[in-house]
Amino acid sequence: MPPLSPLLRSNRQWAERMTIEDPHFFEKLVGQQSPDFLWIGCADSRVPANEIVGLLPGELFVHRNVANVVVHTDLNCLSVLQYAVDALQVEHVIVCGHYGCGGVQAAWKNTRLGLIDNWLRHVQDVMKKHRSRLDKLPTEEARLRALCELNVIEQVLNVGQTTIAQNAWDTGKPLQVHGWIYDLHDGLLRDLKVTLRNASEFEVVYQRVADGDDSIFTAS
Repeated sequence: MPPLSPLLRSNRQWAERMTIEDPHFFEKLVGQQSPDFLWIGCADSRVPANEIVGLLPGELFVHRNVANVVVHTDLNCLSVLQYAVDALQVEHVIVCGHYGCGGVQAAWKNTRLGLIDNWLRHVQDVMKKHRSRLDKLPTEEARLRALCELNVIEQVLNVGQTTIAQNAWDTGKPLQVHGWIYDLHDGLLRDLKVTLRNASEFEVVYQRVADGDDSIFTAS
């Protein structure tokens, strides 16, 4: 375990730097949080949500778990989503995965890691659902990258199926759900072009995914 003193020292340096840049920064931060975005991402330490999109504390509401999974029985994730949409009035939900995801790799290889194996069954469900398409790809690396993308897309649909999103659309809230993926090799985010803006659009995207429309899967 690394010593903790450097972390506390870095925290003091960061606080001092923020105060120099904006003497009222922490005063404003204490006042309220009013983020425009909810980020549902992977817990991987290499994908720090705020940093890779260049946002400050208070500008991005964040939920992270292994392999950026949205499960309808996960009250933690659903509570974050409900609070973001209903209390904070967030209009954009970003589901962000990343290439090289250890959780996705473990699901693909059926690696036994312990308790987390049960969580990764959700990713294996995505793999099994799209197995025929994945098997057509030429290399294992290509299949793993595609599974990372497919997992994001399926989680976007899972957000769209929640009563939280459905109620928001039914009441006319301008809620959008986006699917992005992050590449560790170049530090860039890619839009998977899967955005849900209303219940009707959800049905269209859902059907395209179910039909195996290849144009919906590849990042630009």
